[in-house]
Amino acid sequence: MSDTNGFLNSWNEFKVLVESVEVDVHKNLKGNKSAGVRTRKGLRLAKKLASDLIKQSMTLGSDTAE
Repeated sequence: MSDTNGFLNSWNEFKVLVESVEVDVHKNLKGNKSAGVRTRKGLRLAKKLASDLIKQSMTLGSDTAE
């Protein structure tokens, strides 16, 4: 059960990150160069978190199959 909670916590963290990156994307489109830097940094972090979520999901899937 704690694995499920860990996965949900990671998922919620990912969603919050995507929402914050979205704000910076809009600011960057209006010409804010610093927001562009934050966007790229956030996207790199999102890629890492997505990879971790995939690994956790696969672990959860193999646990429930047993």
